[in-house]
Amino acid sequence: MSALFAAGLIQWGTWQNVPEMLLAIASEWVPVILAMLICIVLHECAHGFAAYRLGDPTAKNAGRLTLNPLKHIDWVGAIAMVLIGFGWAKPVPVNMRNLKHPRRDMAIVGAAGPLMNFAIALVFVFFSACLEAYVLSAGRASELVQILYNFCYYTAALSTGLGIFNLIPFSPLDGSKILGALLPESAYFRLYRYERYGMLVLIALMLLGRVFPQLDFFTKILMPAREAVLYAFRWLARLPFGLN
Repeated sequence: MSALFAAGLIQWGTWQNVPEMLLAIASEWVPVILAMLICIVLHECAHGFAAYRLGDPTAKNAGRLTLNPLKHIDWVGAIAMVLIGFGWAKPVPVNMRNLKHPRRDMAIVGAAGPLMNFAIALVFVFFSACLEAYVLSAGRASELVQILYNFCYYTAALSTGLGIFNLIPFSPLDGSKILGALLPESAYFRLYRYERYGMLVLIALMLLGRVFPQLDFFTKILMPAREAVLYAFRWLARLPFGLN
């Protein structure tokens, strides 16, 4: 009976710690999820808005000009973004027949997403520079300021990674739309003929890189590119405060 009573006390003590455990998990993952939603939703809205301004209402009619994240998230791409810093969302529907200059306009629509991500990154790096300047002037950093600083810098890193990843000139990523505007017409249609297989190839390459680190293209090339862009953004953002 005493052993059973002791086991009950241990179990009760474990359950008593559940609120603290949940709070710890929330404090770690809520900022990550929030940053991911900001990066994905604004990226996709930029695509849809660019297409709409160029004469194609397809994305608008499909409800993709919205800040509702459920309309935009591809869960595999979202998980990849959290795990390795590069990912993707559901492609915004675009009807090229509604565009006056299909190839040029598709390049503009494709570029709108990564450009939005770089703009997000610059804004959040600037916020982190503001916090850095505040800490230097105040002479101390509260826990809240530290949390906000980490969130700003993480969002900037995630958004930069998403922008760079999508600039890869490989269908169906945004970079392929930009490349398509530069290719001869025959090569252009050949490129889009195999678009449906592109994402499978990308997923396979990511999994291969996880199994064989020496073949991890994303870590060896894209992450240094992300750090270089972040360094440039950080230098620009800190310039007004004399922090460089």
